[in-house]
Amino acid sequence: MFPSLEVSRRKFLQSVSLAAAGMALPGCRLPGKPPVASVLPPLAQFDYGDVVLASEPHEKQLAETHLVLMGLSDDSLLKPFRQMSGLPAPGEDLGGWYHYDPDYVWGKDTPGFAPSCTFGQWVSALARMYAINRDPATGDKVLRLNRLYAQTISGDYYEKNRFPTYCYDKIVCGLIDSHKYVGDPEAFPILDRTTDTALPHFPKHAVEHGMAWRAGKDQSWTWDESYTISENLFLAYQCGAGERYRELGRQYLDNEYYDPLAEGRNVLAGRHAYSHVNSLSSAMQAYLTLGSEKHLRAARNAFDMIAAQSFATGGWGPEETLRAPDSPDIYDSLTNTHASFETPCGSYAHFKLTRYLLRVTRDSRYGDSMERVMYNTVLGAKPLMADGRTFYYSDYNFKGRKVYQDDQHWACCSGTLPQVAADYRINTYFRDPRGVWVNLYIPSTVRWKQDGAEVALVQESLYPFDSVVRFKVNAARVRDFTLNFRVPAWATGASISINGRRLPTEITPGTFAAVRRQWNAGDVVELDLPTTMRLEPIDPQHPQTVALLFGPLVLFALTDSQPSLNRADLLAAKRLDARTWQVKTTGAPLKMVPFTEIGEEQYSTYLRVT
Repeated sequence: MFPSLEVSRRKFLQSVSLAAAGMALPGCRLPGKPPVASVLPPLAQFDYGDVVLASEPHEKQLAETHLVLMGLSDDSLLKPFRQMSGLPAPGEDLGGWYHYDPDYVWGKDTPGFAPSCTFGQWVSALARMYAINRDPATGDKVLRLNRLYAQTISGDYYEKNRFPTYCYDKIVCGLIDSHKYVGDPEAFPILDRTTDTALPHFPKHAVEHGMAWRAGKDQSWTWDESYTISENLFLAYQCGAGERYRELGRQYLDNEYYDPLAEGRNVLAGRHAYSHVNSLSSAMQAYLTLGSEKHLRAARNAFDMIAAQSFATGGWGPEETLRAPDSPDIYDSLTNTHASFETPCGSYAHFKLTRYLLRVTRDSRYGDSMERVMYNTVLGAKPLMADGRTFYYSDYNFKGRKVYQDDQHWACCSGTLPQVAADYRINTYFRDPRGVWVNLYIPSTVRWKQDGAEVALVQESLYPFDSVVRFKVNAARVRDFTLNFRVPAWATGASISINGRRLPTEITPGTFAAVRRQWNAGDVVELDLPTTMRLEPIDPQHPQTVALLFGPLVLFALTDSQPSLNRADLLAAKRLDARTWQVKTTGAPLKMVPFTEIGEEQYSTYLRVT
């Protein structure tokens, strides 16, 4: 423990305690009036500490990433900043992408691609983890790293950096989260110094991926992502960092991208997948901060366009590239690449976008999409390793495998995976003044105050391997409120029972089912979401190439070759145990499992049927 840092944190927390006591939810508030076009205000997020998860795979991913981040030495984390700023740089070099090499040559060298690029994301993740576990060592590491980083702020860092706005964006995120969740009183002064130093080295507006804006540089210097930075600038403004961040957020909006999307024109083809989906969160923040209906339309339309070219898993962007409508590219990727979906980064962008859209529209399909990506991609990712090995791509090739790639130690996905692991909590529940919205079905407990009374909702289930999800209400006093349950679009025949009595109301798939009543301590709700088998083709042009789904789960075939089978064979898959199915074929039986259950085996996401 570092006494001076702890004292400064206590003083900061004391100074905001009265203001925080009057807030319905902790964190940042939107200044001014809500957008006039909203029929209802956006659903509010719970804080990280309001939700406790009791799911082994979710908690394991959090614990693994926390352990890795806490094990990284401060000197190693600051080394590229110090080197690029001309300061003494003791300590071990992390290597991989994080390494700084002044003589790096793109296309020839592997280490040194994006030095320090994940630093801000790791500070952000540690701040969120501190909000979850209140571990003093985690909070101290955040405060310490911020102060060590502040000593390195220099224009040289940005001048020598092929990703200046990308790295700045992540640093902004880390400082915002340090302010919100660790109570760092120096976060905003450090942010201001960072911004003053960085801006002279940025383009004056958003520059599209692949467009040159610095003379005499190779192609890799055109891959910076100034078109994504508005989201965190707007969030900094909302958290009280100052008016300049709202104006900077407005300045860097990528309207070359958003304008045609708002008009319904699909301009996704050829764009870098993760960063342009991530950029849609900037459009959502333009709506929430500026009240811009155009940017909301852009995000909604783009989501539909991306969904139309997504795999059954919810993943998108093979070879990190978005595709033209109705092109054969998604189908062709099953044989011509193993880089199908940039998993931790893509999932992080997808979760943010669907979280924004769900909060604003209250449309359950965004929750369906979030759930599909969670169970079928990132929750089954190989763990982040202490030596920087990072799970980067999910592989949907007919001959797929889960692998680490030698050239991606400490890659960008090592920055987003810890953030994803922390964020499962804020994706699971939302609230409005009338009650709570249950979005994800994960064993967990959420706590809040309803009309002055302490309430806890405890969720228990084996979902998605069992169709019944059970909720228990623990309330200090009887209270009238509404529980809203997401009913997935596939859940035909869903039902809700309260204290053993089934509600007579018909439950419509693809909606939130609202239950309002006087809730007493000990009330039990059972939600039954019947899970049946169904097939989804890769695209309309190839209806014979299908994935098998069970509820939200894609079932992956563990096979070295494509078996001969038909649709009826797949739909008749027999369940062998909780997480294993078997399909009869003309040859040996075919074993099928969810993505989370795949180890080193070869698998196929899609099968050809007759």
